[in-house]
Amino acid sequence: MAAAAPSPLYPFEEVPSALSGITWTHTNGKSAQKYLPETTGAGCAFLDYDGDGWMDIYFVNSGECDFYHPDPPLRNALYRNNRDGTFTDVTEKAGVAAGGFGQGVAVGDYDGDGFPDLYVTQYGRSILYHNNGDGTFTDVTEKAGVAAPGWSSSAVWFDYDNDGRLDLFVCRFVDFDKSKHLPCEADNKPGYCIPRLYKPMPSWLFHNNGDGTFTDVSRSSGIGKYLGKAWGVVATDINNDGRMDLFVANDTTANFLFANREGGRFDEIGAPAGVAYSEAGRPRSGMGVDSADFNQDGWMDLFVANIDHEMYSLYQNNHDETFDDQAGAMGIASATRLMSGWGLKFFDYDNDGNLDLFLSNGNPDDLIQVYHKDVEYQEPLLLFHGTGKSFENVSAQSGPVFTRNFSARGLAVGDFDNDGGVDVLISMNGGAPLLLRNNAGKLNHWLGLTLVGSKSNRDAVGVRVTYQAGDLKRSRMKTGGGSFLSSHDPRLVLGLGQRTKVDLLEVKWPGPSNAIERFTDLPIDRYITIVEGQGKWK
Repeated sequence: MAAAAPSPLYPFEEVPSALSGITWTHTNGKSAQKYLPETTGAGCAFLDYDGDGWMDIYFVNSGECDFYHPDPPLRNALYRNNRDGTFTDVTEKAGVAAGGFGQGVAVGDYDGDGFPDLYVTQYGRSILYHNNGDGTFTDVTEKAGVAAPGWSSSAVWFDYDNDGRLDLFVCRFVDFDKSKHLPCEADNKPGYCIPRLYKPMPSWLFHNNGDGTFTDVSRSSGIGKYLGKAWGVVATDINNDGRMDLFVANDTTANFLFANREGGRFDEIGAPAGVAYSEAGRPRSGMGVDSADFNQDGWMDLFVANIDHEMYSLYQNNHDETFDDQAGAMGIASATRLMSGWGLKFFDYDNDGNLDLFLSNGNPDDLIQVYHKDVEYQEPLLLFHGTGKSFENVSAQSGPVFTRNFSARGLAVGDFDNDGGVDVLISMNGGAPLLLRNNAGKLNHWLGLTLVGSKSNRDAVGVRVTYQAGDLKRSRMKTGGGSFLSSHDPRLVLGLGQRTKVDLLEVKWPGPSNAIERFTDLPIDRYITIVEGQGKWK
C-alpha cells in the first residue's frame, strides 16, 4: 500500500484510512440514558513500542463496564508503523486490547529497559502494560499497584523526586457509577449532565519503587487532600527550581497547580498563582492543558482549554509563581469563545524556531443547541502560528481539514514519517480518528533529538535544551503529558528556519545529576541520539 504524495498547498492534510491502513473506529456506546463517560473519551498516543525508530500508534476505546455491555466486545488498537506511511494492526499479537471502558493513555519507560510501557486509564480500573521488548506486553497492574479504581482520565509519567525513575500521576474525575447516574434533560430529552452535579474526588500519585512496584503517596505528598474533577495534566517546572510541578485542569471546580517542594511534598497554589479561576473568579470547565515557554523568556507558561462561553486561557509566567492570562490580548480568547477544547499541544509545526499551538474541539453535549443556538456540537480544529511573542490564527489558510467540524477529544503529536515535520493524530468521540500529515516542517531545516537519561529518568522528562543557529537562539523543555488523555512522540524537533547550521546545543539533564552537556558540529535535517554522560551524539 503506497502512501499518497503530500500536497504542497497546505501545512496539514488528512491521510485517509485507505492509504494509512488505520481502519479502527472509536465507539462511544451512546445510550438513551446518556451516561456521562460516553461523551468524554477517548485518547491516543504516538510511541515507538518496538524500538525501530518509527512512531507507532495506540488508540483507546470504550468497553465493558457496569452500564455498557458491547457484543461483540470492543477493543483498543495498536498499529505498527510500516515505515512507508502505512500501519498494520498488531493489537492481538501485542496483547493490549484492554477490556474496560477506556479513557486515556500515558506512555513511559518506567523500568528503564529501553522499551516504552503503556498505562491505559479507564472508567472502573486502569491497566499498566509492561513492554516485554519482543513486540508483546504483559498486564502487570496488580503487581505494580496502580489500578487507580474509579473514573481515571489523563495520566502523566514524570520524576517528581529526582531519583531517576518515572513516577505516575493519575487524574481522577467525579464520583460516578451506574447507581449514581443522574437524569438530566434538555427540551424534554435526556441529555448529558453538567459535571458540577457530581462529587469531586482526589487524584493519585504513585512513587516508583524501582522494583516493578509503586507506592501510593497521594496523601503523604499532599496531593490526595485536594478534591477535584480532573481532566488534563501536564508536568512542568514553573519556578526553575529543578523539580517538576503539575498543572491540572478541573471541570467546574478550581484548577490545581501543584508546586513541587522539597521532600516529596506538593503545595496547591492555583488560586494565588492566578490559574485556578476565570478573571471573574469563577471555576470553569477545564479539559485540555499544556505548558511551554511560548515567549522565550526562560520561564514555562501554561495553557488550559475550557467549554463554550468560558474561553481558553494562555497563562504567561511572571517569574514569581504567578501568571497573567494573555489569551485575550493574543486573540485566542475571542477565537475560542463558542468552543469546547480537549486535546491541544504547543509545537513548532513549520520549524521556523517558534512554538505554535494546535487545538482540537467539540462540545460534549449533543443537545447543546437547545441551550445555546450559537454553539455547535461538532466544532472545527484551530491552528495558531507563533511569532515568538504572540499568536496568529491561521486556521483558515491551513487546509480543507480546518473547514470541517469534529467531535474531537484526544490529540497527540509525532513525526510518523520521520521527515522532520511533526504530524498530528486526533481521536474522535464515536468516530474514526484523524491522522494529519505535516507538509510545512520539511520546508525549513531542523534537528531531531532522542534524549536518553542514564542517571536521570530514561525518558529525560524535565530536560532543558538550548540551541543556537546563527541569530536564532531558542530553548525547549521536555514536559510530561499535556493535551487530553493522550501521549506524544518523545523526541524533540528543533526548528532552524532557513539556517543551515546548529552552532551550539546545550542539554541540561534533570535530576539527580543536573549535568550540562554542550555539543557543536551537529548535522541538520535528521534525528540524532544523545545519551546522558557520553559526551557525544550518534
